Amino acid sequence: MVLTHGAGGNANAPLLIAAANAFCGQGFHVLRCDLPFRQRRPTGPPSPAAAVADRDGLRNAVAAMRGIASGKVFLGGQSYGGRQATMLAAEEPHLVDGLLLFSYPLHPPGKPTQLRTEHFPRIRVPPVFVHGTADPFGSIREIEEAILAISAPVSKLIPIEGAGHDLKRGRFDLSAVVEALVSLRALHVI
Repeated sequence: MVLTHGAGGNANAPLLIAAANAFCGQGFHVLRCDLPFRQRRPTGPPSPAAAVADRDGLRNAVAAMRGIASGKVFLGGQSYGGRQATMLAAEEPHLVDGLLLFSYPLHPPGKPTQLRTEHFPRIRVPPVFVHGTADPFGSIREIEEAILAISAPVSKLIPIEGAGHDLKRGRFDLSAVVEALVSLRALHVI
């Protein structure tokens, strides 16, 4: 599994560390990586012009993971990192075997008509969305509707009751996320 961070974070984000530990405990190899925009500067958001380079960085991280681990490779990220992961999977349908998306930024807060889903119909690998019920970047209902556009045979949504975009509030059990990916793998969907 390759995991990356959101626009304001880095690979040492507590959620990514916890997720990596949970997946390692189930026998996964996990690579947490900083996106190129974060490698260039320690703070600040990415610029739209950097998005292509950020996807190149994810592509390189997937190649590195394939070089050290056999089997299926999953790509995941939190918020901006997850969005870049979905865009890369849409661009290169055979690059990874599944997606893990924490707090997908469906639209800017307060702007539900500015959806960031134009690439969803080109996603062919199964995604698992982990999303807070109080996330201003998209409601659970909006995420459910957006997922319908994805071409993958199976998509899964794990709502986190009471959690916002950072997933810090509410009851969040990473074992459910691990179980979701393991069950998809066991069904040979991914």
